Amino acid sequence: MNDLAMKLDTNTASTDSLATLAPRPRTLEETGLSLNFSAELVAKHLYHAGVITLNQLSERTALAGPVLEELVAYLRKEAYVEMLGGIDGGAPRYALTDRGRALALDALSRSGYIGPAPVPLKEYARIVSAQSVHQRLVTRTSMQTAFADLVLQDGLLEQLGPAIHSGRPIFIYGPAGSGKTYIAQHLTRMFDDSILIPHAIVMGEAVIQFYDPVYHHPVSREADPAGLMLAEGHDPRYLRCHRPFVMSGGELTLDMLELSYDPSSKQYQAPLQFKANNGLYLIDDLGRQRVDAVDILNRWIVPMEERRDFLSMGAGGHFPVPFEVVLMFSTNLAPLDLADEAFLRRLGYKIRFTYLNPAEYETIWRQVCKARDIDFNAEILQHLLEELYKKEQVPMLPCHPRDLIGLALDRVRYQEGSNELTIDDIRASWKSYFIQPGETG
Repeated sequence: MNDLAMKLDTNTASTDSLATLAPRPRTLEETGLSLNFSAELVAKHLYHAGVITLNQLSERTALAGPVLEELVAYLRKEAYVEMLGGIDGGAPRYALTDRGRALALDALSRSGYIGPAPVPLKEYARIVSAQSVHQRLVTRTSMQTAFADLVLQDGLLEQLGPAIHSGRPIFIYGPAGSGKTYIAQHLTRMFDDSILIPHAIVMGEAVIQFYDPVYHHPVSREADPAGLMLAEGHDPRYLRCHRPFVMSGGELTLDMLELSYDPSSKQYQAPLQFKANNGLYLIDDLGRQRVDAVDILNRWIVPMEERRDFLSMGAGGHFPVPFEVVLMFSTNLAPLDLADEAFLRRLGYKIRFTYLNPAEYETIWRQVCKARDIDFNAEILQHLLEELYKKEQVPMLPCHPRDLIGLALDRVRYQEGSNELTIDDIRASWKSYFIQPGETG
């Protein structure tokens, strides 16, 4: 574990530890950004806003007052910006000159990004390494605590626990409905700390939009424009977020794992696995994509072995980016139908999800009844297990209680009945849920 990682609290990344990891820049040099790049970013903000105060500009760029004062002084010296009087004796306002508008338009013609100042890729790599998910200690006790309210098959936790912090990819397989996706989503419970996520990353002069509210969930919005003027707290170019969980399924294509560029907005967007850094990335329904499973698996050979990925920016060639991710694959197909044994050995952990036994099924049934505010009826469950599952030889899956009870409640509400189930309701939901033997289209 490196020195920076040691500075992070072992359980919860506090505000102080994040400020130590990424202190607020007090000079332009400390931001790692060039004068020309930063000046153009400020010019684009001024072009977009029209007239703005230094505090407002600080809020928009996530740069502290001393840094902006340095940039505005340069822009004024070069006749790109002029200072206007404040309203009713308020703070001075700033606007672009004609020369400044030309500068902003030229900058926008090359990059449409207008947002918080980005962080250099090299600096982001340092932060990612210090926050590595693989440095988090996962123990039997912590796994049992995190999954205390879920019903798991015997031995499953004992396999998942060592796999999570091993740094190796995890391949989970088993029948559809056996809880693979559900359990994978809940693995983020193991990580109760918070991490720093940048708004954007700069590579050369190109800005990559990184923060994505779909996957990155802030611990707090930290909206304190006045605070941006002080040398306190962590670098506001980062948001303090929970560790991300990113999932893609049958819609996944190989180009979704590369940088995307929108020519209309002239902006780059980070790919899925990049956004998943310091968290978990699940490729679900492997084998159901339009691209061969082998091609998807081969895409990860270098990242799995080197803990870094390579992205391409058009004609700019390939460049390395950190790959600090718990990588998981999930499928309901036979593993050997997707790849040969030699390749599967490279995946590290292979964990099989299977069917439930009656006791496990009953526990889940009780949980669903409680969640849906239904009285547990032992007679209904016994009928279901003996007269339907056993006689029709249907294996029990974790998704069945939720789905069957949901369909039964739909019937009850349609019939304007009370929130109480009968055997007839369950038999009707069974008939709607399962394809009956011998039925044809």
